[in-house]
Amino acid sequence: MIQKEKAPKGRFQIHVYVLIFILILISALLTYIVPSGEFERKMVDGKEAIQPETFAFGDPMPIGFLDIFGSIHSGMMQGANIIFFVLIVGGTFGILAQTKALESFIAMLATKMAKREMLLIPVLMLFFAIAGSLMGMSDETIVYVGILVPLAIALGFDAITGFAIVMLGASVGFSAAVMNPFTVGIAQGIAGLPVFSGMVFRIVLFLVLYVTATLFVMRYAKKVKANPTLRFVGNVQPTTTTTQPEKMPKHHKWVMVLFLTNFAVLMFGVLKYQWYITEIAGLFLLFGILMGLAGKLSPNQIADAFIKGAGDLIGGALIIGFAQTILVIFNDAKIIDTILYYVADLLNHVPAMLNAVGMFIFQLGLNFLVPSGSGQAALTMPIMAPLSDMIGVTRQTAVLAFQLGDGMSNIIFPTVGFLMAGLTIAGIPWAKWVRWVFPFMLMQITIAIVALIIAQLIQYGPF
Repeated sequence: MIQKEKAPKGRFQIHVYVLIFILILISALLTYIVPSGEFERKMVDGKEAIQPETFAFGDPMPIGFLDIFGSIHSGMMQGANIIFFVLIVGGTFGILAQTKALESFIAMLATKMAKREMLLIPVLMLFFAIAGSLMGMSDETIVYVGILVPLAIALGFDAITGFAIVMLGASVGFSAAVMNPFTVGIAQGIAGLPVFSGMVFRIVLFLVLYVTATLFVMRYAKKVKANPTLRFVGNVQPTTTTTQPEKMPKHHKWVMVLFLTNFAVLMFGVLKYQWYITEIAGLFLLFGILMGLAGKLSPNQIADAFIKGAGDLIGGALIIGFAQTILVIFNDAKIIDTILYYVADLLNHVPAMLNAVGMFIFQLGLNFLVPSGSGQAALTMPIMAPLSDMIGVTRQTAVLAFQLGDGMSNIIFPTVGFLMAGLTIAGIPWAKWVRWVFPFMLMQITIAIVALIIAQLIQYGPF
């Protein structure tokens, strides 16, 4: 889900909204430096496409000081459909969280597999990977860190093992984004692609990333199990017993059935009827209410849970509007096409096979400043989609570069709020975590580069 907007405590005190506002000011300043210009556009196969050879410079159109603040309101209006989509889906997940069904499911799994602790790692990581890929689990990982870290220690592992099960599991799912409504769903909509198209490629990528992450965590867990002196317990004192319930309550089972049914119906509607944001938001809201009723919540409790779930995402959702402000300024000053012209010229000196890799590296770095999947999609895809047309990269590959760059850096950047909060709960210093996870980060980047090169070679589409 969308990452929270607050910067973590410690060395990095600057608020993400301050960073975004600085970017807005820089954008306004660029209108005095970057000349205006435009490409001609025409409809090609039902979508608007730039004509690369038609660029022409125009008269300067700089943005005034007061216009900057008016542009923020315009950006909010321009991003309203995505903002409210995020809030509705976030409210639905708030209802799901209030039912406690997910916690019950995790507790049941942990109890049933307490005697097969090594097998618990791939099973739980698969659950978190699926949750990351289908519901964009990110902020929610904080809850499960508090459950899995003590459990991992009780089973003879350590805090890093428990934290990694949650964080790496959710992260690889979030990055592969088979049906993540907050990243791929939004990015494909902005790029003019059918929502959730190209799913087979992402499923294969999901499996590769999941297996890599699972083997990485299991290898470490075996070392800790074999040599207890390597254990790092963080804030949790080792115990030998757990108090997890043995059985999942019946009403929690019905909630999980409805949760999975929601995604089955979503997949059918997208593939059969080309559902988009409006239909998807309506479906989530419907199933959110049904899950609340199945979870024995009263109508008032469902309403309160919805408001809380949406409220938890309001900061991240508004980042979308601030990101749109930059695009409003660029559009008003007519410098977007100029930027595209110069970036395309730069990328033309890079081997065509590596153009998508360059996009990935850009998105990877940008996530330090904009730690929000949907916010980053709203900020970059309006530029990356037409740029991909100009440099011979399919728009689907451009979306792939975005989702991988945005998702993979969530496990390492200190500006990612839920990462830092989870580390605090687990009692793991950020520097220690980075040293541990950095080899896996390199593995992920390698997989991403290979995936993008393959996508470029096969012209990953539909376009």
